Amino acid sequence: MKKMLLLLFSFIFLTVNIALAAININTADEEMLATLPGIGEVKAAAIVQYRKDNGDFKSPEDIVLVKGIGQIIFEKLSKEIIVE
Repeated sequence: MKKMLLLLFSFIFLTVNIALAAININTADEEMLATLPGIGEVKAAAIVQYRKDNGDFKSPEDIVLVKGIGQIIFEKLSKEIIVE
């Protein structure tokens, strides 16, 4: 019983941490964006510039519209980004 509760608690804790760690690509600054996998300073700056030029992203998948970010990079960071 104790093991079951421990596993349940661990699952809930990890799920909450993953959800809280997601970065909103519509509001994050360059420094925060640069921490994402496959995104460095140059691509982070391109994301911010894209937002300035085109407005907010409608979905996380829209990040592939930014020059230098393709499907492979999106797959690496898809679970770590959100739009709100």
